[in-house]
Amino acid sequence: MKKTLLFLSLILACSFSYGQVGINTDSPHQSAVLDVQSTTNNQGMLLPRMTTAQKTAITSPATGLLVYDTTTKCISQNVGTEAAPSWVCLSAKDNQSKFFYMPSIAIDASAVATGQTLNLYNEYKTQFNTPMAASTSAPASIPYFPAATDLYYYITYYDNTVIKVNSLNANGVLNYDIIAAAPFASFMNVVMVVK
Repeated sequence: MKKTLLFLSLILACSFSYGQVGINTDSPHQSAVLDVQSTTNNQGMLLPRMTTAQKTAITSPATGLLVYDTTTKCISQNVGTEAAPSWVCLSAKDNQSKFFYMPSIAIDASAVATGQTLNLYNEYKTQFNTPMAASTSAPASIPYFPAATDLYYYITYYDNTVIKVNSLNANGVLNYDIIAAAPFASFMNVVMVVK
């Protein structure tokens, strides 16, 4: 009799179960099959970590599968199918979107001069912090990287008949010479890459 009651109790308990699992919680959120909480332990959830080669070697990865790719240093998700996986980076370190062009800078080239400096990071920060116009409901300033060393700096174009670049340091400070006076300001294209 006791075995029968125990068996019936287990069947009833299973029939009311929704298959939700809670870790550090007795009441997982109704929309989650797995609810992991850590309010007092100051801990996070650690995804499986693997190289790009290991990730692409996964046989028939489920659509939506997540791993941390140690080669690209990003959380990677399969947005394709099991038969045709397509992995994309979800984090800010995504190699496809971690660069941007700096706003235009006009360099005074009206007279020959040597040893000139221009702080590219300060120019970028000033322009992002104080835009001249913004769309309705846009914040007053554009978010910018808080330290000069958060970025790599590249000059992709300048008129080398007017300007000679001497150096560009890790803080974005450009040292240049004006080698030929011009009746106009000289422009250069600067690309910044997030480290």
